Amino acid sequence: MKKTSLHDGHRDRLREKFIRHGLSSLEPHEVVELMLYAAVPRKDMNPLAHELLEGFGSFPALLDAPIEELMKYKGIGRGSAITIKLFSAIGRFYIESKVDKGPTSMEEVIDIILSKFTGRSNEAVVLTLLDGKGKVLYCGVVTEGTANSCDVYLRRIVGLAASYDATQAILAHNHPSGFALPSRTDLQTTVRVKEALALVNVTLIDHMIVADGDYVSMAQDEGKLHTGIFDIGDEYDAPLERKAVADWEEK
Repeated sequence: MKKTSLHDGHRDRLREKFIRHGLSSLEPHEVVELMLYAAVPRKDMNPLAHELLEGFGSFPALLDAPIEELMKYKGIGRGSAITIKLFSAIGRFYIESKVDKGPTSMEEVIDIILSKFTGRSNEAVVLTLLDGKGKVLYCGVVTEGTANSCDVYLRRIVGLAASYDATQAILAHNHPSGFALPSRTDLQTTVRVKEALALVNVTLIDHMIVADGDYVSMAQDEGKLHTGIFDIGDEYDAPLERKAVADWEEK
């Protein structure tokens, strides 16, 4: 008589659980198992799923990991690593594809911006352009860099703002290190971008720093961070902008 193991029929049960109750009913390691099923036809993925989550620390960190890092785990070949990256990319593409080009709330705009960083392991800069009514005219990655740095191309940012006839802009970039506090360079970049956009009558209303699926707003008065850079008002004054950076650095 053939012996049965604990994992006999496990794949079918897991798939049925997902179909009946949705992804929220699954534990993180079960979600990883489902992803790996697409790349590995016949094998118990449970131990590997646990190992991956323990190694990377969280589900988002696993999806954001570079292919080379994923392939360091026994049982993860190039095909499996690409499959994991594909899932994160599909999630980002799905959210971006649902964007309504009509007037949106600021909460919806922020969700759109955050979706641009899903699955990214390198630093990227995202520019969002809006009209006077808050309608999203453009939201996209304007430049990408390494895991530690990313140059901001002012000419491209200003060119896009002018071509879309925008009146407001939001800048966002991620910190792959996981720390969302602004650096000295972030503060200086904010001033440079605001100066440049002011030349084409576009107001930079925020600079968001994204890390681990969360973000810090450099313009919030009641949020986690307030730099003073966005206190100048409609009448632009570059020296005051630079003074705000200096004052923040002294805190």
